[in-house]
Amino acid sequence: MPDPNRVELTATAVDLLHDLIARHGPVMFHQSGGCCDGSAPMCYPRGEFRVGAQDVLLGQLDVDTPFWMSADQYEYWKHTHLTVDVVPGRGSGFSLEAPEGVRFLIRSRLLTDEEFLRLEAAPPPPTGADLTD
Repeated sequence: MPDPNRVELTATAVDLLHDLIARHGPVMFHQSGGCCDGSAPMCYPRGEFRVGAQDVLLGQLDVDTPFWMSADQYEYWKHTHLTVDVVPGRGSGFSLEAPEGVRFLIRSRLLTDEEFLRLEAAPPPPTGADLTD
């Protein structure tokens, strides 16, 4: 049985991600929390957003794209599986998809008991403090 993951992309999000990478090079996601667009995943050119020491790496998405989350958000969401989707509308002006007239959106579901226990038995996810320059 494959290891459970905490985050994945819909097919629509994969298509948009590939388009953004073709135009901007490697990218990353970060979800910081807060209200409004602050709670939406933001897509940045990799290296243009500085990951903090306490940010948590939820996983690597398609095309080796890291998805980071602030520590506070991780504590709140650690019992959930997140799916990055795309919906019409403008999100934040800082996220790469904003000029496309769409925005990334998180859909969530609770992890099953089995998924949660397997994830909890694994080593903790890396944090920004684990990064080496």
